[in-house]
Amino acid sequence: MSADHTHNLITNWLSLTQIQAMITSELEQALQQKHDLSLNEFYVLLFLSEAPGQQLRLQQLQTMVGLSQSAMSRLVSRFEAKGCGAMQRAICENDRRGIYTSLTSIGEEKLQRAKSTVQEVLEQHFASPKMKHGLENVLKQIQN
Repeated sequence: MSADHTHNLITNWLSLTQIQAMITSELEQALQQKHDLSLNEFYVLLFLSEAPGQQLRLQQLQTMVGLSQSAMSRLVSRFEAKGCGAMQRAICENDRRGIYTSLTSIGEEKLQRAKSTVQEVLEQHFASPKMKHGLENVLKQIQN
């Protein structure tokens, strides 16, 4: 692999991560302002809504969100402390060591409202000619 090729791969990777970081930051800000949700809390609600029975073991959820066990436990505890009733925890009947987190009807409503905000932010970014052009250039270079 040539030095130029390696440099281009790294440059393209950095471009993608900068785009992702910028959009993540705006999603975080919009969700906080409009729904009192962090982006990770949004992900928790989203993954729970898509799970069978709208419930997941805490270990499954931490893997899906990409957090450590302690960080996920703190996130769920903070979420519960808000008192909004969006989710609830229960001990698994089959394995007393396991804890399930499930989405409530309140959580489903909160998620639906937050989804519209996420969609607005993503559409705003991905509809931008500058963003489209930048992504197209990065993808073209990666394919070469």
